[in-house]
Amino acid sequence: MRVSIIDYGLSNLLSVEHAFRHLGAEPELINTPEQIGQARALVLPGVGAFRDGMRRLEGLGLAEPLCEAAEKGVPLLGICLGMQMLFEESEEFGRCRGLGLVPGRVEAIPPRPGFKVPHIQWEPLWPAGEKKNFSGSFLKEIHPGEEVYFIHSFRAVPADRADLAAVTGYGGLEICGAVARGNVMGCQFHPEKSGPVGLSILKGYLSLCGK
Repeated sequence: MRVSIIDYGLSNLLSVEHAFRHLGAEPELINTPEQIGQARALVLPGVGAFRDGMRRLEGLGLAEPLCEAAEKGVPLLGICLGMQMLFEESEEFGRCRGLGLVPGRVEAIPPRPGFKVPHIQWEPLWPAGEKKNFSGSFLKEIHPGEEVYFIHSFRAVPADRADLAAVTGYGGLEICGAVARGNVMGCQFHPEKSGPVGLSILKGYLSLCGK
């Protein structure tokens, strides 16, 4: 399966590309509206500041085509900053509008005694709400409590808790680990840096793309 990874200049594309190739997919880097319009599976990676990410997407004319593709049902996976930009807005460096594909906002992780920000460590993923496991989502290949690698200073807060696919905790604070809203999915953590567990998550995403 061909997976289109969006290159807008703010991401570690090599590790993402390598992870998908390891799973037998055919990753391709894209950076034009036309390529987004032709894609059948989209990945939006990213590191850095929310405002910079949105400016890059809009400057390349990619924000609107991304939303149009998602609205047409194309599977879209956001990773780290890419997941945050799926939301309506962020408070990082002042209020900034996001893609608006997932209702909610991105806010700073408040400092707490004994817990550093940025949050950099391996953490377990747990089903949100009353869910017992990850069945039915792109996380279906992993088990509750398996650990993935986080590195971030801001956390996403979905307006609808039904969009929470997985959570973790940090300093007594709930952290959105993953979101899923129809064909729009996202990981706050880095699956491409999370070893076999991360690969299983990307495998789960690919299985949904094949439907």
